[in-house]
Amino acid sequence: MAKKLYVGNLSYSTTSDSLKAGFEKAGAVISATVLMDKMTGRSRGFGFVEMEDADADNAISMFDGKDFDGRSIKVNEARPMEDRPRRDFGGSRRSF
Repeated sequence: MAKKLYVGNLSYSTTSDSLKAGFEKAGAVISATVLMDKMTGRSRGFGFVEMEDADADNAISMFDGKDFDGRSIKVNEARPMEDRPRRDFGGSRRSF
């Protein structure tokens, strides 16, 4: 069974490919993704890596709090995304 890991505090220069290459030191990587901002196209500073259970546990102990591309990264098991309420900024849709 595979585990998805959250990887936070990534350098803005880290790519999905470099994230995958780095985490392959801990075991086989199924997938690696750095999330990008839709508006700017720049990294959002975090990503996800999917690995088999034993490899994922090894990666957490190997990388959590350690330097990766010049930043001390945070690595833990990803939690499911929670439902968020619809954002209403209080503005009216009337035109004046």
